[in-house]
Amino acid sequence: MRVGDRLGYNLPENGCGGTGRFKELLRRVSIFSDLDDEALALLEDLVHERTVLKDCCIVGQNEPGDSLFIVARGRAKAVLYGQTGREITLYIFEEGDFFGEMSLIDNQPRSVSVEAQEETTLLVLKRDAFQRFISENPQTALSVLREMSRRLRNADEIIGSLALLDVYGRVARMLRDMAARGGEATDGGVLIRHRPTQQELASMLGTSRETVSRVLGDMARRGFIEVSGKKVLLRNSFLMDEGIMRL
Repeated sequence: MRVGDRLGYNLPENGCGGTGRFKELLRRVSIFSDLDDEALALLEDLVHERTVLKDCCIVGQNEPGDSLFIVARGRAKAVLYGQTGREITLYIFEEGDFFGEMSLIDNQPRSVSVEAQEETTLLVLKRDAFQRFISENPQTALSVLREMSRRLRNADEIIGSLALLDVYGRVARMLRDMAARGGEATDGGVLIRHRPTQQELASMLGTSRETVSRVLGDMARRGFIEVSGKKVLLRNSFLMDEGIMRL
């Protein structure tokens, strides 16, 4: 079955047409943040808008890839599936994040599947348009290389965490990473407004939901964090104490 048959994008792709609707969003995307207004307007004219319904597949592992995707609204997750059906979540993409760049560069199939966690609006940049834009804005190529290097370093840290840290340490590192990526500074610490569910955290950390629940509960009892629905406040003591990683 093709990805398109599994997708919830029963709406057609719509060209953004340089309307300015997504100009500020594109400016927040790391690989486009150095572009001037003229280049951003050109880029907006090249992308197409697509809406994907919750739980639908955006791209499938091992399928051909010819597009870069930017999350304009919603959330999506990169996942791998084992032969037994076990799901491993590698990354969660939120507004301003992008994925799919590897296949545009090396012409290889998709390395992971990406699925919408809620109704998600994407900006789609096709390979030929991407290559034309890169040729006219070569600084973007360097930005792509920097971002790929950052993601490789992050992957190294994750592998190291899985090998060297116990579950408590892995949960602590994951919370700190989320705080650094999109947390809001407050008087009491750093607030994460949209933390992953316990099942999503478990899938990302290679453990069970029950174990994640137990660790979060213990952190809350120790006064390291405060959990309220999807929000979690990381106390300053939690952020500053490296010993927490070894508890």
